[in-house]
Amino acid sequence: MLSKKASSLCHGEDSSYFHGWQKYDSDRYDKLTNPKGIIQMGLAENQLSFDLLESWLASNPDALVMKRPNGESAFTDLALFQDYHGSADFKNKLVNFMARIRENKVNFKPDNLVLTAGSTSANEILMFCLADPGEAFLLPTPYYAGFDRDLKWRTGAEIVPIHCSSSDGFKITMCALEEAYQRAKKLNLKVKGVLVTNPSNPLGTTLTRDELNHLITFSIAKNVHIVSDEIYSGTVFDSPSFVSITEAVMDRNLEHTDLWSRIHIVYSLSKDLGLPGFRVGMIYSNNKTVVSAATKMSSFGLVSSQTQFLLANMLSDMKFTDKYMKENKERLKKRKETLVSGLKLAGINYLESNAGLFCWVDMSHLLVSNTFDAEKELWEQIIEEAKLNISPGSSFHCTEPGWFRICFANMCAETIQVALKRLKDFSQSINSKKKAGSCSRQRRFLLGKWVSMLLPYDPEPDR
Repeated sequence: MLSKKASSLCHGEDSSYFHGWQKYDSDRYDKLTNPKGIIQMGLAENQLSFDLLESWLASNPDALVMKRPNGESAFTDLALFQDYHGSADFKNKLVNFMARIRENKVNFKPDNLVLTAGSTSANEILMFCLADPGEAFLLPTPYYAGFDRDLKWRTGAEIVPIHCSSSDGFKITMCALEEAYQRAKKLNLKVKGVLVTNPSNPLGTTLTRDELNHLITFSIAKNVHIVSDEIYSGTVFDSPSFVSITEAVMDRNLEHTDLWSRIHIVYSLSKDLGLPGFRVGMIYSNNKTVVSAATKMSSFGLVSSQTQFLLANMLSDMKFTDKYMKENKERLKKRKETLVSGLKLAGINYLESNAGLFCWVDMSHLLVSNTFDAEKELWEQIIEEAKLNISPGSSFHCTEPGWFRICFANMCAETIQVALKRLKDFSQSINSKKKAGSCSRQRRFLLGKWVSMLLPYDPEPDR
């Protein structure tokens, strides 16, 4: 009775990443009412700087009650129908904010920007614009677990992984790009482009100049698009600094080539300003056809006029936004250092990172075997015993068992200390069990050897 789309299981949410959220929702940690509940460490949300935002709102009440700087009410204009092009004032303020994050090395034109209801919508719209059903995009692994839903479910596009290795910090190489491209060809999939997150989710690292140049060279050679999801660009709290794909292309003087129209950026205010509930995303493209089509598609998920009004006022206060970005980065760095200190005490290794709201950690030494089944078993133990929801690497399509993403910015300082103690206790418990098991096997081996030495030797035992 229902459509195939509604009835199918190809929505991309059938993974441990989403199952962990369901577990958390049924047993949420609360210091007072549920102190033994599950602590959410699987949500990349920035709650570290809400006080700065609330302070600005308290000092600028007119923005909340929809008053203009001259004191006149903007209510009527905002309440009436708004077309899908969005507020010109907000778009101007947004491109200015984006340029400042990139140290004004890149300038953006508001006419090339399409507003969307978050980056989820932006990525899906781009897939609709760039690929037909059955055509493919290459994505370096590990990649954000939600992309299996966002890029594929409604569009019919396919994802072909670019397999990256921990041996070189999961960096994108020309060899890996070419291998993925050839694998797609063997699957009879036409490759339309490469999509990356920069900074990376889940790695928390910025793409290097070499990686960006690999992407550019590959795109030119194969005549494909590059989609750069840069929603964490304002969270870079340590060196090296962030380099946008646009800056990398400009550094090679390719603005007047065909490649320029195949570069597309996704951005939102969900991570940098910590406003995921406001659902503010955008597509930036130099391709006029893409901008036109994406603008029409955005009518299915618009940003409310009230939200645009409020944020236009906030972003126009450059003194505040500059202070916010500086303070927010310092807080992220400090919180990441807190997490890393706890990981070291727990005997858990991690990937060095400089951005994002999470850390990519190596817990392979806690696996009973080097398999993804063992990883799933460990993940279930962490949820049920340690009462922590962290996301296993397999849900990010990591090719090596034992990696997990741990988020650190969506909780207060007290809660992360509780989480780190639980993680340390759990890690020590698993190591003790493994050590005890190893000793037991050694004792059985020695006992068997001793017994065999006591038995009489019979070259022709009875049959």
